[in-house]
Amino acid sequence: MSSFDLKTSGSEVENARVLLVDANQEDAQKMWRVLLKEGFAVTCIESGESTLRVVEDLDPELIVVCSELPGMTGGQLARRLRLEPLTRNIPLLMLTADVPLGADREGLESGADAYISKSAHPDLLVLRMRALLRAGPEVVQVDEAARLRRSRIVIVNSPTEEDEDVLDSDLSGASLGELLWRDGHTVTSIERSEDLIEGGWLRGVDSPDCLVLELNSGFDDIKFCRLLDARRQAILDAGGIPFRTLGIVEASRFRKQSSGEFFEAGIDDLVPSDIALEALAMRIRTLAQRRMAQDEFRQQEIERQQSALILEATRAKAEMAEALAQANMELARTNEQLIQAQSKFVQTAKMASLGELVAGIAHEINNPLAFTVAHAETVERNLKRLRQISNLDDAQPVIDKGVARLGSMKLGLQRIQNLVLNLRRFSHLDESSFQTVDVADALEIALALLGHKLGGGIIIEKDLQAPNQLVCQPAFLNQAVMNVISNAADALADMNEGYEGQPKVIKGKIVIASRLHNDSYEISISDDGAGLPDHLRSRVFDPFFTTKPVGTGTGLGLTIAYSVMEAHDGMIEISDANLPDGQGVGTCFRLSLPVRMTEEGPVAIGYTQ
Repeated sequence: MSSFDLKTSGSEVENARVLLVDANQEDAQKMWRVLLKEGFAVTCIESGESTLRVVEDLDPELIVVCSELPGMTGGQLARRLRLEPLTRNIPLLMLTADVPLGADREGLESGADAYISKSAHPDLLVLRMRALLRAGPEVVQVDEAARLRRSRIVIVNSPTEEDEDVLDSDLSGASLGELLWRDGHTVTSIERSEDLIEGGWLRGVDSPDCLVLELNSGFDDIKFCRLLDARRQAILDAGGIPFRTLGIVEASRFRKQSSGEFFEAGIDDLVPSDIALEALAMRIRTLAQRRMAQDEFRQQEIERQQSALILEATRAKAEMAEALAQANMELARTNEQLIQAQSKFVQTAKMASLGELVAGIAHEINNPLAFTVAHAETVERNLKRLRQISNLDDAQPVIDKGVARLGSMKLGLQRIQNLVLNLRRFSHLDESSFQTVDVADALEIALALLGHKLGGGIIIEKDLQAPNQLVCQPAFLNQAVMNVISNAADALADMNEGYEGQPKVIKGKIVIASRLHNDSYEISISDDGAGLPDHLRSRVFDPFFTTKPVGTGTGLGLTIAYSVMEAHDGMIEISDANLPDGQGVGTCFRLSLPVRMTEEGPVAIGYTQ
């Protein structure tokens, strides 16, 4: 084995690694000198057996094999190279002597991509090698799926009438098209024109695998080959697999150096017009199979990339799902914390409201209780005096006074009893479940419990036009409505400031109205206070927002009312009240509860039996 490293510059195949297998040292030296000028890096080996031992380490880009080798023949070496996964993709050029057709057929059928005679012009050899290197590495062996597809061959006839007999028939009378058809190819014959190059038939799923060109019309042939090569480059740039081309030229021209112009114009293979039809058919079949193999290789690569993308997408989806699950868990924990915090805030507001309610009720109870205790002492003193009076006429005024005091005591105790009864009824309402609520009765309870705020100066007017029975959560009335009424009383209290040194006198009017409108149960609470400015209306439902002095409000009353309405899929609207004969513009809170009508009356949305 001998090795020559060839390095030149300016060539499109500079330093391309070529493995030359030829036992004839004289022929190998001649080819070495030719390739040296063209910038190839060549390793020369004398036998097929040595080639198999070193080919994987040398990693050539092109293998040139002489068909006549000692021991293992060139055809046998080509078959062995095609059987190995690491070498089956390397383009292989077979060097033949001027021998009968059988040797050429053996070279092609063994897996060689092309063959060329040793007697061919050196420039033609170099151009043939460049054509193979330009095609690039690809899978030459077609798998079983690709073999099932019939290759598509298009014969492009020259517009001239010269040498038509070459493609018409062989000695047995069969034409080239018929011979290819017998081999299982799909064959189409057309006449050459530049319009064919612009057609869409050269690309796509039905594009030809090989174009067979008659090249016998001079300069136009070179121009046509260049146009075809430009079209193939456009197909390649677009991600497609371009067709292969094989040209047939006059035998005399083929053996001249000028035939190399066709390779420079981009043609893949060139044969003389006197080639036997069987050899020509084999050359065409080889080009078609190479194109089919490349197409199959591309399909496999696309499928591999798609599989990789699907795998990556699946992995990303799994990671996203895991991250989403983790985020959902964090969100659930955060929501739970928020719900707990909200519950604490609501509970705080309820406790503050309860404290205010208890203070007011304590005041309401203390008044009748105080004069009841005082009257009891008066009755006790009168009874003691009666023991000392024997005259009935003198005793009568004392008895009358005692009876009057007992009546007052009874009235005070009755007031205490009513307050306790209302408290019991209020405390027994289950805020978390739907119940049939008597709206008028519930409003009376709320007003009674807010009596300490309303006092005697606030006039309460009611205009209840909606049905009295309503199925809802009682919190709608004892939390939402009651908190809004309480706010209306506070608004009137803020407006009626007492004179300096005098107690505050609370006067005003609160109108409570109800109606059934567009499948909504509406309760409105209007006052004739100072009103609520527009810039505050979007903030009054925010937690802890209050217009009251520090220490006199929690800022959660209307927040609770809003939450109750939200739980009923309802809403609260704020507008100016403008009550007739009102002392101020006032504020109107309209609570709309969506309902559906049943035989029993309106039922809040969300209620299920």
